Order: sequence, then structure tokens, then C-alpha cells
Amino acid sequence: MASYSLFIKASAAKELEAVQPRSIRVRIVSRIQALGQNPRAPGSQKLAGDDERYRIRQGAYRIVYSVNDVTRLVEIVKIGHRREVYR
Repeated sequence: MASYSLFIKASAAKELEAVQPRSIRVRIVSRIQALGQNPRAPGSQKLAGDDERYRIRQGAYRIVYSVNDVTRLVEIVKIGHRREVYR
């Protein structure tokens, strides 16, 4: 499978920087990098009510992203704790 380009919105980048401790942040970053190779990896789920958005779990955190197959782009939209990310 060909790789996809990754784009992280500025708001998602700020949310990522706020994740503590650093070890969890490193795991989130590695999960995001893996999305470049397989955006619909096992464990990812399509969000209801939206055509292009998916979410993937990393511990207690969720990564919400959209996939554009035409331009081969994965856009990270939101990163947050599971109790806050869908609000």
C-alpha cells in the first residue's frame, strides 16, 4: 500500500503538546506516523454522521482524523482524552 501524507491541524498539535506524561505523547506520535502507511488500520473506527472521519485509540486518548483517498492525505483533526475528545 502506498503511503499517505500526514497533516496535523494547529489545534491538534497544541492538544498533542499538552498530553502528559511524555511517554504517552511518544506513543501517540508513533500511532499517527503509522496512519501514513495504513489510514484504516485495525482498531480504527469510522465516526457516525461524518463521511470521512475516523478515530483510533491510544490508551485513554483518541486521535480523530480524516482520510482523503484522492489526494492521499490523512489530516489529524483532534487529539484528546476519551472523556473530552467528542465534545
